[in-house]
Amino acid sequence: MLSRLLELLQEGGTHRVADLARALDTTSELVEVMLEDLARMGYLRRVGGACGPRCGACSLAGSCAAGESGQVWTLAERDSSLRSE
Repeated sequence: MLSRLLELLQEGGTHRVADLARALDTTSELVEVMLEDLARMGYLRRVGGACGPRCGACSLAGSCAAGESGQVWTLAERDSSLRSE
């Protein structure tokens, strides 16, 4: 499932965690864990800090790619294929 998540991210654009979860037929919580795993493996890196409690008052909260966690990720400079580590 990590490989499929990475493929979705490599397609470009922005993705909300909930949309990724639907595409992978899993939960948002599992997607968040997988994003953290991909970051630890060097495929993703965080961009800036979390949005924090401000998201609730933000007019873009429903369409923001940062999601409930407020984390924004970007692909890291690395070999694009996910191999067993």
